[in-house]
Amino acid sequence: VQLQASGGGLVQAGGSLSVSCKASGRTFSSYVMGWFRQASGKEREFVSAINGIGDTTHYLSSVKGRFTISRDNAKNTVYLQMNSLNSEDTAVYYCAATLSRRWIGIPRFKNGYDYWGQGTLVTVSS
Repeated sequence: VQLQASGGGLVQAGGSLSVSCKASGRTFSSYVMGWFRQASGKEREFVSAINGIGDTTHYLSSVKGRFTISRDNAKNTVYLQMNSLNSEDTAVYYCAATLSRRWIGIPRFKNGYDYWGQGTLVTVSS
């Protein structure tokens, strides 16, 4: 599966931004979809993930209540709505995919994902 992320940009602290990731292929609902981010000089970290049918989600504790992940399987697209952004959210955001059948539950570590998008930069200005 190929993933194409989009929607990054510059936003002021306290503002909102949505990023999206479109996948190729006809079996999108077979994949757990995740969002990771990597700030300059830091390791790539898990942000959020959603299961294949969209009824189970997980979040990094620092984004819980501010970020919302969702998916539209008819459009092969996963979204990450980000509200109340702060400077610590500045990073390159990557979408990732892994086959649901590989896991019991949703993996929250980067090695659990097999396919990656190219990343989209989100910059929060203070």
